[in-house]
Amino acid sequence: MKLFNSLTQTKEYFEPLKRKQVLMYVCGITPYDTTHLGHAFLYIHFDVLFRYLNFRAFKVNYTQNVTDIDDSILEKAKELKTDWQSLGDFWTKQFLEDLDKLNVLRPTHFVKATDSITKIVEIIKKLVKEDLAYIKGGNVYYEVSKFPNYGKLSHFNRNQMLLIAGERGANIKDPNKRNQLDFILWQNSKIDEPSWDSPWGKGRPGWHIECSAMINQYLGDQIDIHGGGRDLIFPHHESEIAQSESFTKKSPLVKYWMHASMLMYQGEKMSKSLGNLVMVSDLLKKYDPNAIRLNLLSHHYRMPWEFDIKELEQATKFVGRIQKAISKLGPRGSTEKINYFNTKFNMAIEDDLDIPEALNVIKELLDKIDQGQDEQLKLTLKLLVSILGLKFIN
Repeated sequence: MKLFNSLTQTKEYFEPLKRKQVLMYVCGITPYDTTHLGHAFLYIHFDVLFRYLNFRAFKVNYTQNVTDIDDSILEKAKELKTDWQSLGDFWTKQFLEDLDKLNVLRPTHFVKATDSITKIVEIIKKLVKEDLAYIKGGNVYYEVSKFPNYGKLSHFNRNQMLLIAGERGANIKDPNKRNQLDFILWQNSKIDEPSWDSPWGKGRPGWHIECSAMINQYLGDQIDIHGGGRDLIFPHHESEIAQSESFTKKSPLVKYWMHASMLMYQGEKMSKSLGNLVMVSDLLKKYDPNAIRLNLLSHHYRMPWEFDIKELEQATKFVGRIQKAISKLGPRGSTEKINYFNTKFNMAIEDDLDIPEALNVIKELLDKIDQGQDEQLKLTLKLLVSILGLKFIN
């Protein structure tokens, strides 16, 4: 199997740290709004990777987080005049219900950032003790100048980093910072904000440290695969590397970085900030979950694409064709044909999760089934579509 590693910008042979075991972490949602297709695109692709690794007899520890304490949640809660925890719990429940309907398997661990406060404090204490972080104005900052390889994942220069950090929520003009790129590990909570005890006073964690803590708590010092959207490469994943490798003294934190591309709609990236969202819950009112899932899987996870309702109509027809073929019963056929389709399908998945090519194999298999009833081909079809997370009944 080969996976494209964002760190090296090349496809690399997949060899996990431990034989037949895979440690995988995928950045989860910040639950202050509902599930849109961009979310589904990301999690469905990692769901197929999870399923395929299980199919190939790997023991996969798949951890996904919920960023349940964050500036955006607190702002939304104030806007709605509601409690931040109730808001987060509500939208987390909606997210899980949407993904359940799309037949996305639950991760091994589905964890909240607020459940890792003890680990967060432990990491920050060590970074402060070793002079890799500093305290100023009630906040604790990671000092990026102490990590010479800061930027190795994003491959950005300083000016690019400053521009993107500013666009993605970092206060690059914070007067407490020694360096504009330094980032908050722990921040002093305002009077009306939630807070936890720490050696630096009552406060709450910064965004990046949350994922480092959850990785360390649930998976360990080093992991095989770390996934997320491309928009998380900088500053989020870049900062994870710096603080985690500084804490553990082990490198690399992640062997294979996998990033899904952005989903476009109406000519722009689908995002909450732009408001051009297509909601999974809305599509489920009209379309079969298999069709939605198949539509998303028909695009390679690394390739940007624009949602078009016509594609969803085509996916609906494709799903109908699979259901019709699976419903057929016939005599047993040649195992040679089965091996041919299994091999081609596996080769596609193992070429950096090329699911569009795997779907071409499914189409070829359907053409063969249409030529004559064959029970073994039908069983092969059932197996292959199940690996893609599509659910059909006989």
